Amino acid sequence: MSGHDERLRRWRMVLGGGEADGTGCSLGGTDAAMDGALNALYGQGPKPSGAPGPSGGRERSAGLGGSAPSVARWLGDIRTYFPSPVVQVMQRDAIDRLGLSTLLLEPEMLEAVEADVHLVGTLLSLHKAMPETTKETARAVVRKVVDDLEKRLATRARATLTGALDRSARISRPRHRDIDWDRTIRANLKNYLPDHRTVVPERLIGHGRSARSVQKDVVLCIDQSGSMAASVVYASVFGAVLASMRSIATRLVVFDTAVVDLTDRLDDPVDVLFGTRLGGGTDINRALAYCQARITRPADTVVVLISDLYEGGIRDEMLKRVAAMKTAGVQFVTLLALSDEGAPAYDREHAAALAALGAPAFACTPDLFPEVMAAAIEKRPLPQPDPAAPR
Repeated sequence: MSGHDERLRRWRMVLGGGEADGTGCSLGGTDAAMDGALNALYGQGPKPSGAPGPSGGRERSAGLGGSAPSVARWLGDIRTYFPSPVVQVMQRDAIDRLGLSTLLLEPEMLEAVEADVHLVGTLLSLHKAMPETTKETARAVVRKVVDDLEKRLATRARATLTGALDRSARISRPRHRDIDWDRTIRANLKNYLPDHRTVVPERLIGHGRSARSVQKDVVLCIDQSGSMAASVVYASVFGAVLASMRSIATRLVVFDTAVVDLTDRLDDPVDVLFGTRLGGGTDINRALAYCQARITRPADTVVVLISDLYEGGIRDEMLKRVAAMKTAGVQFVTLLALSDEGAPAYDREHAAALAALGAPAFACTPDLFPEVMAAAIEKRPLPQPDPAAPR
């Protein structure tokens, strides 16, 4: 195929055919099958008879047919023709655009989908409506995603946080292997001897090895409103990772207008996830009151609030609680999201008020989260992402 023909083919795939595409290019074989899969989701043709719309109506611009088998075939097609990240995006769009959430209540349909964080969020929101025949399949899907996330995130998180705990326990008379050479050299630069081109270290700075006893208390306080689904998934995985470290005592609390302490389930993040209830209102003040009442060592405690800050409770009381915790010595971290998508919609007034208290609010990717926690443990400035950087 010539370069000109290949360009026409690509434009034909983008424009979707029809009289107005202007390419004059016809598709066959695999190209035609890919085009059909795309058209079923994004096309502008008439809706197939009998297929429900997103709100139960009868009008929409595309369709996958009126039965679960036709959707299952479509799911198989897109897995055949597109790479996994594209499949996940198309599945998400199908759920949002075509109202396919109810089909996920069928075990056969769950077995056909490509599992990812967003699918887990959808399943958790549907959990209460699931028939018993579907719940085990849904749990297996969630387990697969959680296991994959733990493999991706756990090793680096443990290494980063262990290093932070070691450094936070600095000692003034370290053994040779425990000397922090960077800090020692900086502290003794005034003792530089030009003739010998060396520094005489009058004062050694080191860090002890993390002890077996608990050094830090970490409280994860997670908003479980519907918009925070991906954050709930990632936070549950990180909560389990933190709980597996002897030097950190971890508490995990989820909230909407009620507060639920899921700390006793932290040995299994899947149990944590199925203990959540996505959706509903938001009362951050009540959640922080619960967390504040359980802080016994404020100078050694890190509180991580994960929320879009749309407060349905008492705003002034919420801010007073944050101020009181910080005054007592608590390291307070506010994350608008813990996900790969970047900053969500959030309450900018509340974010500005928290920043004025010394608790800046920002979105955090899962890959950055260990660095944020390490900085909080060491009481360093938090490594906030550059909002101007490309994502």
